[in-house]
Amino acid sequence: MSTIPREKFIHTAFAQKAYEDSALPLANLQTISQPYTVAYMTSLLQIRPNDVILEIGTGSGYQAAVLAQLGAKVYSIEREFELHRQAAKVLQELGYSVQTRYGDGTIGWSQFAPYDGIIVTAGAPDIPKTLLMQLKIGGKIVIPSGNRQSQTLYLITRQNEIDFDSVELEEFKFVPLIGREGWQDSK
Repeated sequence: MSTIPREKFIHTAFAQKAYEDSALPLANLQTISQPYTVAYMTSLLQIRPNDVILEIGTGSGYQAAVLAQLGAKVYSIEREFELHRQAAKVLQELGYSVQTRYGDGTIGWSQFAPYDGIIVTAGAPDIPKTLLMQLKIGGKIVIPSGNRQSQTLYLITRQNEIDFDSVELEEFKFVPLIGREGWQDSK
């Protein structure tokens, strides 16, 4: 993470706070997660070079850059068009080969499935079944789930075609995961 210029992923008004361990605001009431959260969630995936990772919630693109820096092949979906456009631009300018898409992340990106890992950077009311089914056997998903005020972070590993092992971790607060298999609106 120390090799990634976090200041490139935030508004210039917050540049002096780029390396503080805090979440910072982005456009459309979205946030860039604090570095601790990015590191913690990333470490749970135990990424190896060439792992295929799906990120739900591109946001600023910072998390995708961290994943790519670790050698993963990254696919990332963002539902806010301006954030999608800006993140794709910054990732390209910095030389990160991340495939980005504008759309509903709650339904995943089946074209490149199955994934070694899926990381969801927004709080879901429930675990989207479509995302679980896009994991390969042995693949892991890291996802916060709960209500709009607080979520529990889950690490779920696909055991076989129908069985999943789920571990409850820490409490967090994320922006809501909006979409067909998430919250229906941002209110």
